Amino acid sequence: MASTADFRNGLCFMFKGEVHTIVSFLHVKPGKGPAFVRTKLRNVKTGRVIENTFNSGVKVDDVRVETREYQFLYKDDMGLNVMNTETFEQTTIPDTMIDNSDLMKEGQIIQIIFHAEEETPLTATMPPVVELVVTSTIAGEKGNTASSNALKPATVETGAEVMVPMFINEGDIIKVNTEDRSYSERVRS
Repeated sequence: MASTADFRNGLCFMFKGEVHTIVSFLHVKPGKGPAFVRTKLRNVKTGRVIENTFNSGVKVDDVRVETREYQFLYKDDMGLNVMNTETFEQTTIPDTMIDNSDLMKEGQIIQIIFHAEEETPLTATMPPVVELVVTSTIAGEKGNTASSNALKPATVETGAEVMVPMFINEGDIIKVNTEDRSYSERVRS
């Protein structure tokens, strides 16, 4: 059992019969009345974020979770096939478990959070930035390349499409933010 004093970002607990994790929280002590905690909770299964207010001192059933490193092997119609980097055990997880999974290339290391008692995967995350090779893009028009806000579509080695600046060419290696699929920078080689 955990109380509202134990709340921290990433804490997993049972809420309304399902596992939720705390995205953000704020302890509030008004001048008049009892203290409370405002939270944003993410449902681990559906990914839906809800807001909830807890009275100060309320107890919740915390869920023990373990974070393990897995290596992405390949994708098929069953989902994403991954391998534990310590035990070399292979398993399949649904591709909906990872946001922007089309940015993953073979050999990519990901973090999977498991429910410790049930040994079921709850959620998975990619590194914040990945390096990918641009396989195809249109050539930048003369005169448009000087402006930093002009973007064009580019296909990367995983088959995903991202928006890149006009000066990016085929064969360039770029860094892509996995959270919002945005171009970060060109890798100098």
